[in-house]
Amino acid sequence: MANPTDNKLNGQQLDVAKTETLAEAEPLTWKFWKKRRYVVVLMAFFGFFNVYALRVNLSVAIVAMTENRTVDHGNGTITYEQDFPWDSTQKGLILSSFFYGYILTQLAGGYLGSRIGGHLVFGAGIGTTALLTLLTPLAAKHSLELLLAIRIIEGIFEGVTFPCIHAVWSRWSPPLERSRMASMAFAGNYAGTVIAMPSSGLLASSYGWESVFYVFGGIGCVWYILWVLVVRAGPSQDRFCSEDETRYIEETIGHKGKPNVKHPWKAIFTSTAVYAIVASHFSENWGFYTLLTQLPTFLKDTLHFELDKTGFVAAIPYLTMGILLGVSGYLADWSQVKGYLTTTQVRRYFNCGAFLAQTVFMIIGAYLLDQTWTVVCITIAVGLGAFAWSGFAVNHLDIAPQHASILMGISNTFATIPGIVSPYLTGVIVQDKNEDEWRIVFYISAGVYLVGCVIYWFWASGEVQEWAKVPVTESIDMEKCPEKEGYTNRALDTQE
Repeated sequence: MANPTDNKLNGQQLDVAKTETLAEAEPLTWKFWKKRRYVVVLMAFFGFFNVYALRVNLSVAIVAMTENRTVDHGNGTITYEQDFPWDSTQKGLILSSFFYGYILTQLAGGYLGSRIGGHLVFGAGIGTTALLTLLTPLAAKHSLELLLAIRIIEGIFEGVTFPCIHAVWSRWSPPLERSRMASMAFAGNYAGTVIAMPSSGLLASSYGWESVFYVFGGIGCVWYILWVLVVRAGPSQDRFCSEDETRYIEETIGHKGKPNVKHPWKAIFTSTAVYAIVASHFSENWGFYTLLTQLPTFLKDTLHFELDKTGFVAAIPYLTMGILLGVSGYLADWSQVKGYLTTTQVRRYFNCGAFLAQTVFMIIGAYLLDQTWTVVCITIAVGLGAFAWSGFAVNHLDIAPQHASILMGISNTFATIPGIVSPYLTGVIVQDKNEDEWRIVFYISAGVYLVGCVIYWFWASGEVQEWAKVPVTESIDMEKCPEKEGYTNRALDTQE
């Protein structure tokens, strides 16, 4: 085999030795203000902050919207009134309506992201949701039907965000930084949850429930303006991205993200590597949505926390997960950069290790049902989910970089089902609000984690799949060397 440095690609001499040196040094460099790709990560972090803040604010605001208020009529008559006399069924419908829209646009988000640009679709999805959030008080006061329509439409626009962000990473994220960049951005989900849950309660009690929607809707609109001004489709379109950084990103990624990619649908839907991602995404979201929607109720009814403390206690697990996302992403990339683990091993060990630990701590927490130790177990279980996100959540980019947004759309479609089914199933199981009923809920979540772990362990892959490889004439074909050699450039190797 000839020396790779003697070869040419598309008529240009490539200094492979220098590229490999960059690939080893760059991922460990942490000065994001000098790295344009990390400015994109920071903007994506705040984007996902808005995604979850706009999603969960209603779950807190609805308490204030439906609580009894004391009204003194001044003639000795005092009545108790509600702004909205919705019953439990109607409230459940309102809270779940978002996901009916959300599940509809997962594939569409991936498709649009790969066709017209992930940065455009991501920004428009969040910006439109923020605008609709500003209209929510008006819709609620008009009619229940209009409020439901607004929430469904919000779900439709937010549904594109997760799939199309992978189209952004496919242009901005070098292979050895995928875990870190994606994990840092996804940490915004949990930061949004942690801040929105308690602050929504404070806003509602101090300034009225309408303020919840005005504040978070306004923040979302400001973010959208900044996103449009700052983020571009790729490094070559960003005038603030240095030539060295642009060259490093594009040489290590191996393609420039062509807008008219043909997706091999049959191969995608018959790939075991794809099904491994789908199973893990479903499993992680089952536990996540179960706790996101039911944890405040569980803390109040079963662990007997005071109402004003439930929001803060419920936010602790998500704060933990947000912190650990940065740690898990760094460790995943570091393991690859140092050559300790291959990409497949990183994804498998991080994902399955997290799922096994989550299974154990969910079972222990359900068995103990102690105010302190159950909260500790739930916090650990949710927090360790961060390591799973360094497994399945970036695995789409490993197996099919140019089709990653489509794959994310597929997996997130199935991963949205728990958001619809889990709250309903919990309501069916927990009729008398006793400890045994809640144990069943936790045991089901633990079982789902375990099934996802087994499927991912046997079917997961960190290699580019045959159906996803780009012809050498079109692009640099990047793949990982065996064992500890990291990434190499196959297009530069010549056969003897």
